[in-house]
Amino acid sequence: MQTGQYKITALYARLSSDDELQGDNNSIIHQKQILEEYAAINGLGNCQFYVDDGFSGKNFDRPDFQRMIEDIESQIVGTVIVKDLSRLGRNYYQVGYYTEKFFLEHNIRFISVTDNVDSINGTNEFAPFHNLINDFYAKDIAKKQR
Repeated sequence: MQTGQYKITALYARLSSDDELQGDNNSIIHQKQILEEYAAINGLGNCQFYVDDGFSGKNFDRPDFQRMIEDIESQIVGTVIVKDLSRLGRNYYQVGYYTEKFFLEHNIRFISVTDNVDSINGTNEFAPFHNLINDFYAKDIAKKQR
């Protein structure tokens, strides 16, 4: 069985108030369009959206993210797709844990569309740098808001 052929393809979208400062490119509607289109073009079916609107990427205690993790642990998800790595989260260590350990241990294909990350192709050497920049961005915004 190919990864994701019968299992759910999780399309994960997240937006926080900090992300809204970047404009419409990160809107939930825009993210969903990108994810649906990517899945369709690449033959990934059985898609299900997991959406956390209004939740910070610095924290992984988000309702739909946790629901997705439960579905992964229940072995009903085969693939996770996000628009970019910052949608998964903005905490360098936690994003690294999920992308480099958790997903691998659960045989999850992980795709970040705009970062050109697809775990089926092996490790992307630039992904940790993207994660680090996303972490710095979140800390910088928090500092400016104080």
